[in-house]
Amino acid sequence: MTEQDFALLKELVETPSPSGFEQPAQRICRREMGQVADELNTDVMGNVIARLAGPEGAPRVMLAGHCDEIGFMVRYIDDKGFIYFAPIGGVDAHLVPGQRVHIHSAGGPVLGVVGKKPIHLMEAKDRETVVKLNQQFIDIGCADAEEARKLVAVGDPATFAVGVERLQGELVASRAFDDKMGAFIVCQVLKEVKKLGTVPVDLYGVTTVQEEVGLRGATTSAYGVNPDVGIAIDVGFATDFPGVEKKDVGEFMVGKGPIISRGANINPALFDLLLATAKEEEIPYQLMGAPRGTGTDANVMQLSRAGVAAALIQVPLRYMHSPVEVLSLADIDYTVRLLAALMPKLAATKSFIPN
Repeated sequence: MTEQDFALLKELVETPSPSGFEQPAQRICRREMGQVADELNTDVMGNVIARLAGPEGAPRVMLAGHCDEIGFMVRYIDDKGFIYFAPIGGVDAHLVPGQRVHIHSAGGPVLGVVGKKPIHLMEAKDRETVVKLNQQFIDIGCADAEEARKLVAVGDPATFAVGVERLQGELVASRAFDDKMGAFIVCQVLKEVKKLGTVPVDLYGVTTVQEEVGLRGATTSAYGVNPDVGIAIDVGFATDFPGVEKKDVGEFMVGKGPIISRGANINPALFDLLLATAKEEEIPYQLMGAPRGTGTDANVMQLSRAGVAAALIQVPLRYMHSPVEVLSLADIDYTVRLLAALMPKLAATKSFIPN
């Protein structure tokens, strides 16, 4: 990955976009896809839809990466100015106490900390108990509710106050790789396909919203685009760290290529084409058995209207839905290469009907 591309990934990941509040990240996606798109629209849900127009009769292909992240929402401010909150998406209550957060208010980000009773003051039994999220609170340093309400309001979203950091080699850590990394890949694939000169398919790059709260943006955008082929780009569970049972999930390692899913959610002809492309282009890949709906944008794309030939490409991710998600930049590059190389093959495929 070039330094310029890394700077874009970092900008996108660090820009706050909890589900329902994706506009700051979507402004970046519009800027990037707008450089190459023949058409660029934002729908009423907030999905950004960029089109590279292909030849008449070419298959309509939709790439979807969701740009929303997990976070929090202000629910109540008590008399002493402490702020109680609810999760946006799947937040692990174990991880929240002691974290720094940004509350994204109308006046800009407000730094706060999630308070935690010192271990010295806890009963022995309480040290082994997870504090429920509705009992946790944010301290922004105010003396009372009146002072706090001048800075934040009920309904303001919040995110962990961390950003992208390099580890060793190609590995990086951050909050919100799930799935702004996928939105980044969608932007990059459109740029790569544009370089071909002639776009082989009618290509729609969609950065979807509200995936973390029910696949909502992909549901509406897939209905609007009405694709023949829909490919979701998301993160997948890496299992190359202690404590994960490979027998339950599969064996997936960061840096060893994207995960290609196989199962009920995946069109068999499209799956075969993805594997053939990876082998031909000498792109490393990993296989995942997915025996039911995947819980990703691929699930709702497959079921849109009369049905869509769907596939799911995932980048292996350690520590999902935490402030320290870890992935490999090489896996992102592999995924961009795979999807760009796939487009001419999709144009030459006459049918995706299973037989």
